[in-house]
Amino acid sequence: MTDNFTPGPYAAELAAAGIPAEMHEWLGQYGVGALVVKMGIHFLEMSPERTVGTMPVEGNTQVAGILHGGAHVVLAETLGSFAAGMHAGPKRQALGIDVSATHHRAVTAGTVTGTCTAIHLGRTLTTHEIVMTDEQGRRLSTARITNLIRDIAP
Repeated sequence: MTDNFTPGPYAAELAAAGIPAEMHEWLGQYGVGALVVKMGIHFLEMSPERTVGTMPVEGNTQVAGILHGGAHVVLAETLGSFAAGMHAGPKRQALGIDVSATHHRAVTAGTVTGTCTAIHLGRTLTTHEIVMTDEQGRRLSTARITNLIRDIAP
């Protein structure tokens, strides 16, 4: 952090989501996003190469009582986009341009863990694979996201 850093209005939100203190300056003016908060996503590990987070099944189910397929994709896109944003660095941003998911197994309770691993970290594109597992380590879904990296307009 820079010497003149002051916590922004999202300091409590960042801490609650598990964002490491060294990343608060970067995200302090934006927070983690309303959907991340609503879905209950919590970050455990964060780097461009590997980002890990969890999400509760409760509150994110569809009518049949299983974790909503869209919730899998929200977790995947969140992890992949944060990883791409870290790779992009200052004065650049990551924009998701493609996301896909294959669902392998349903889950009705507990916590889902998403593990995001870099496939390609380029100057203008990143691609990450995200594997969602249940508390027993069983694969629930596999997703892939590609992000465009671009400069932020002044």
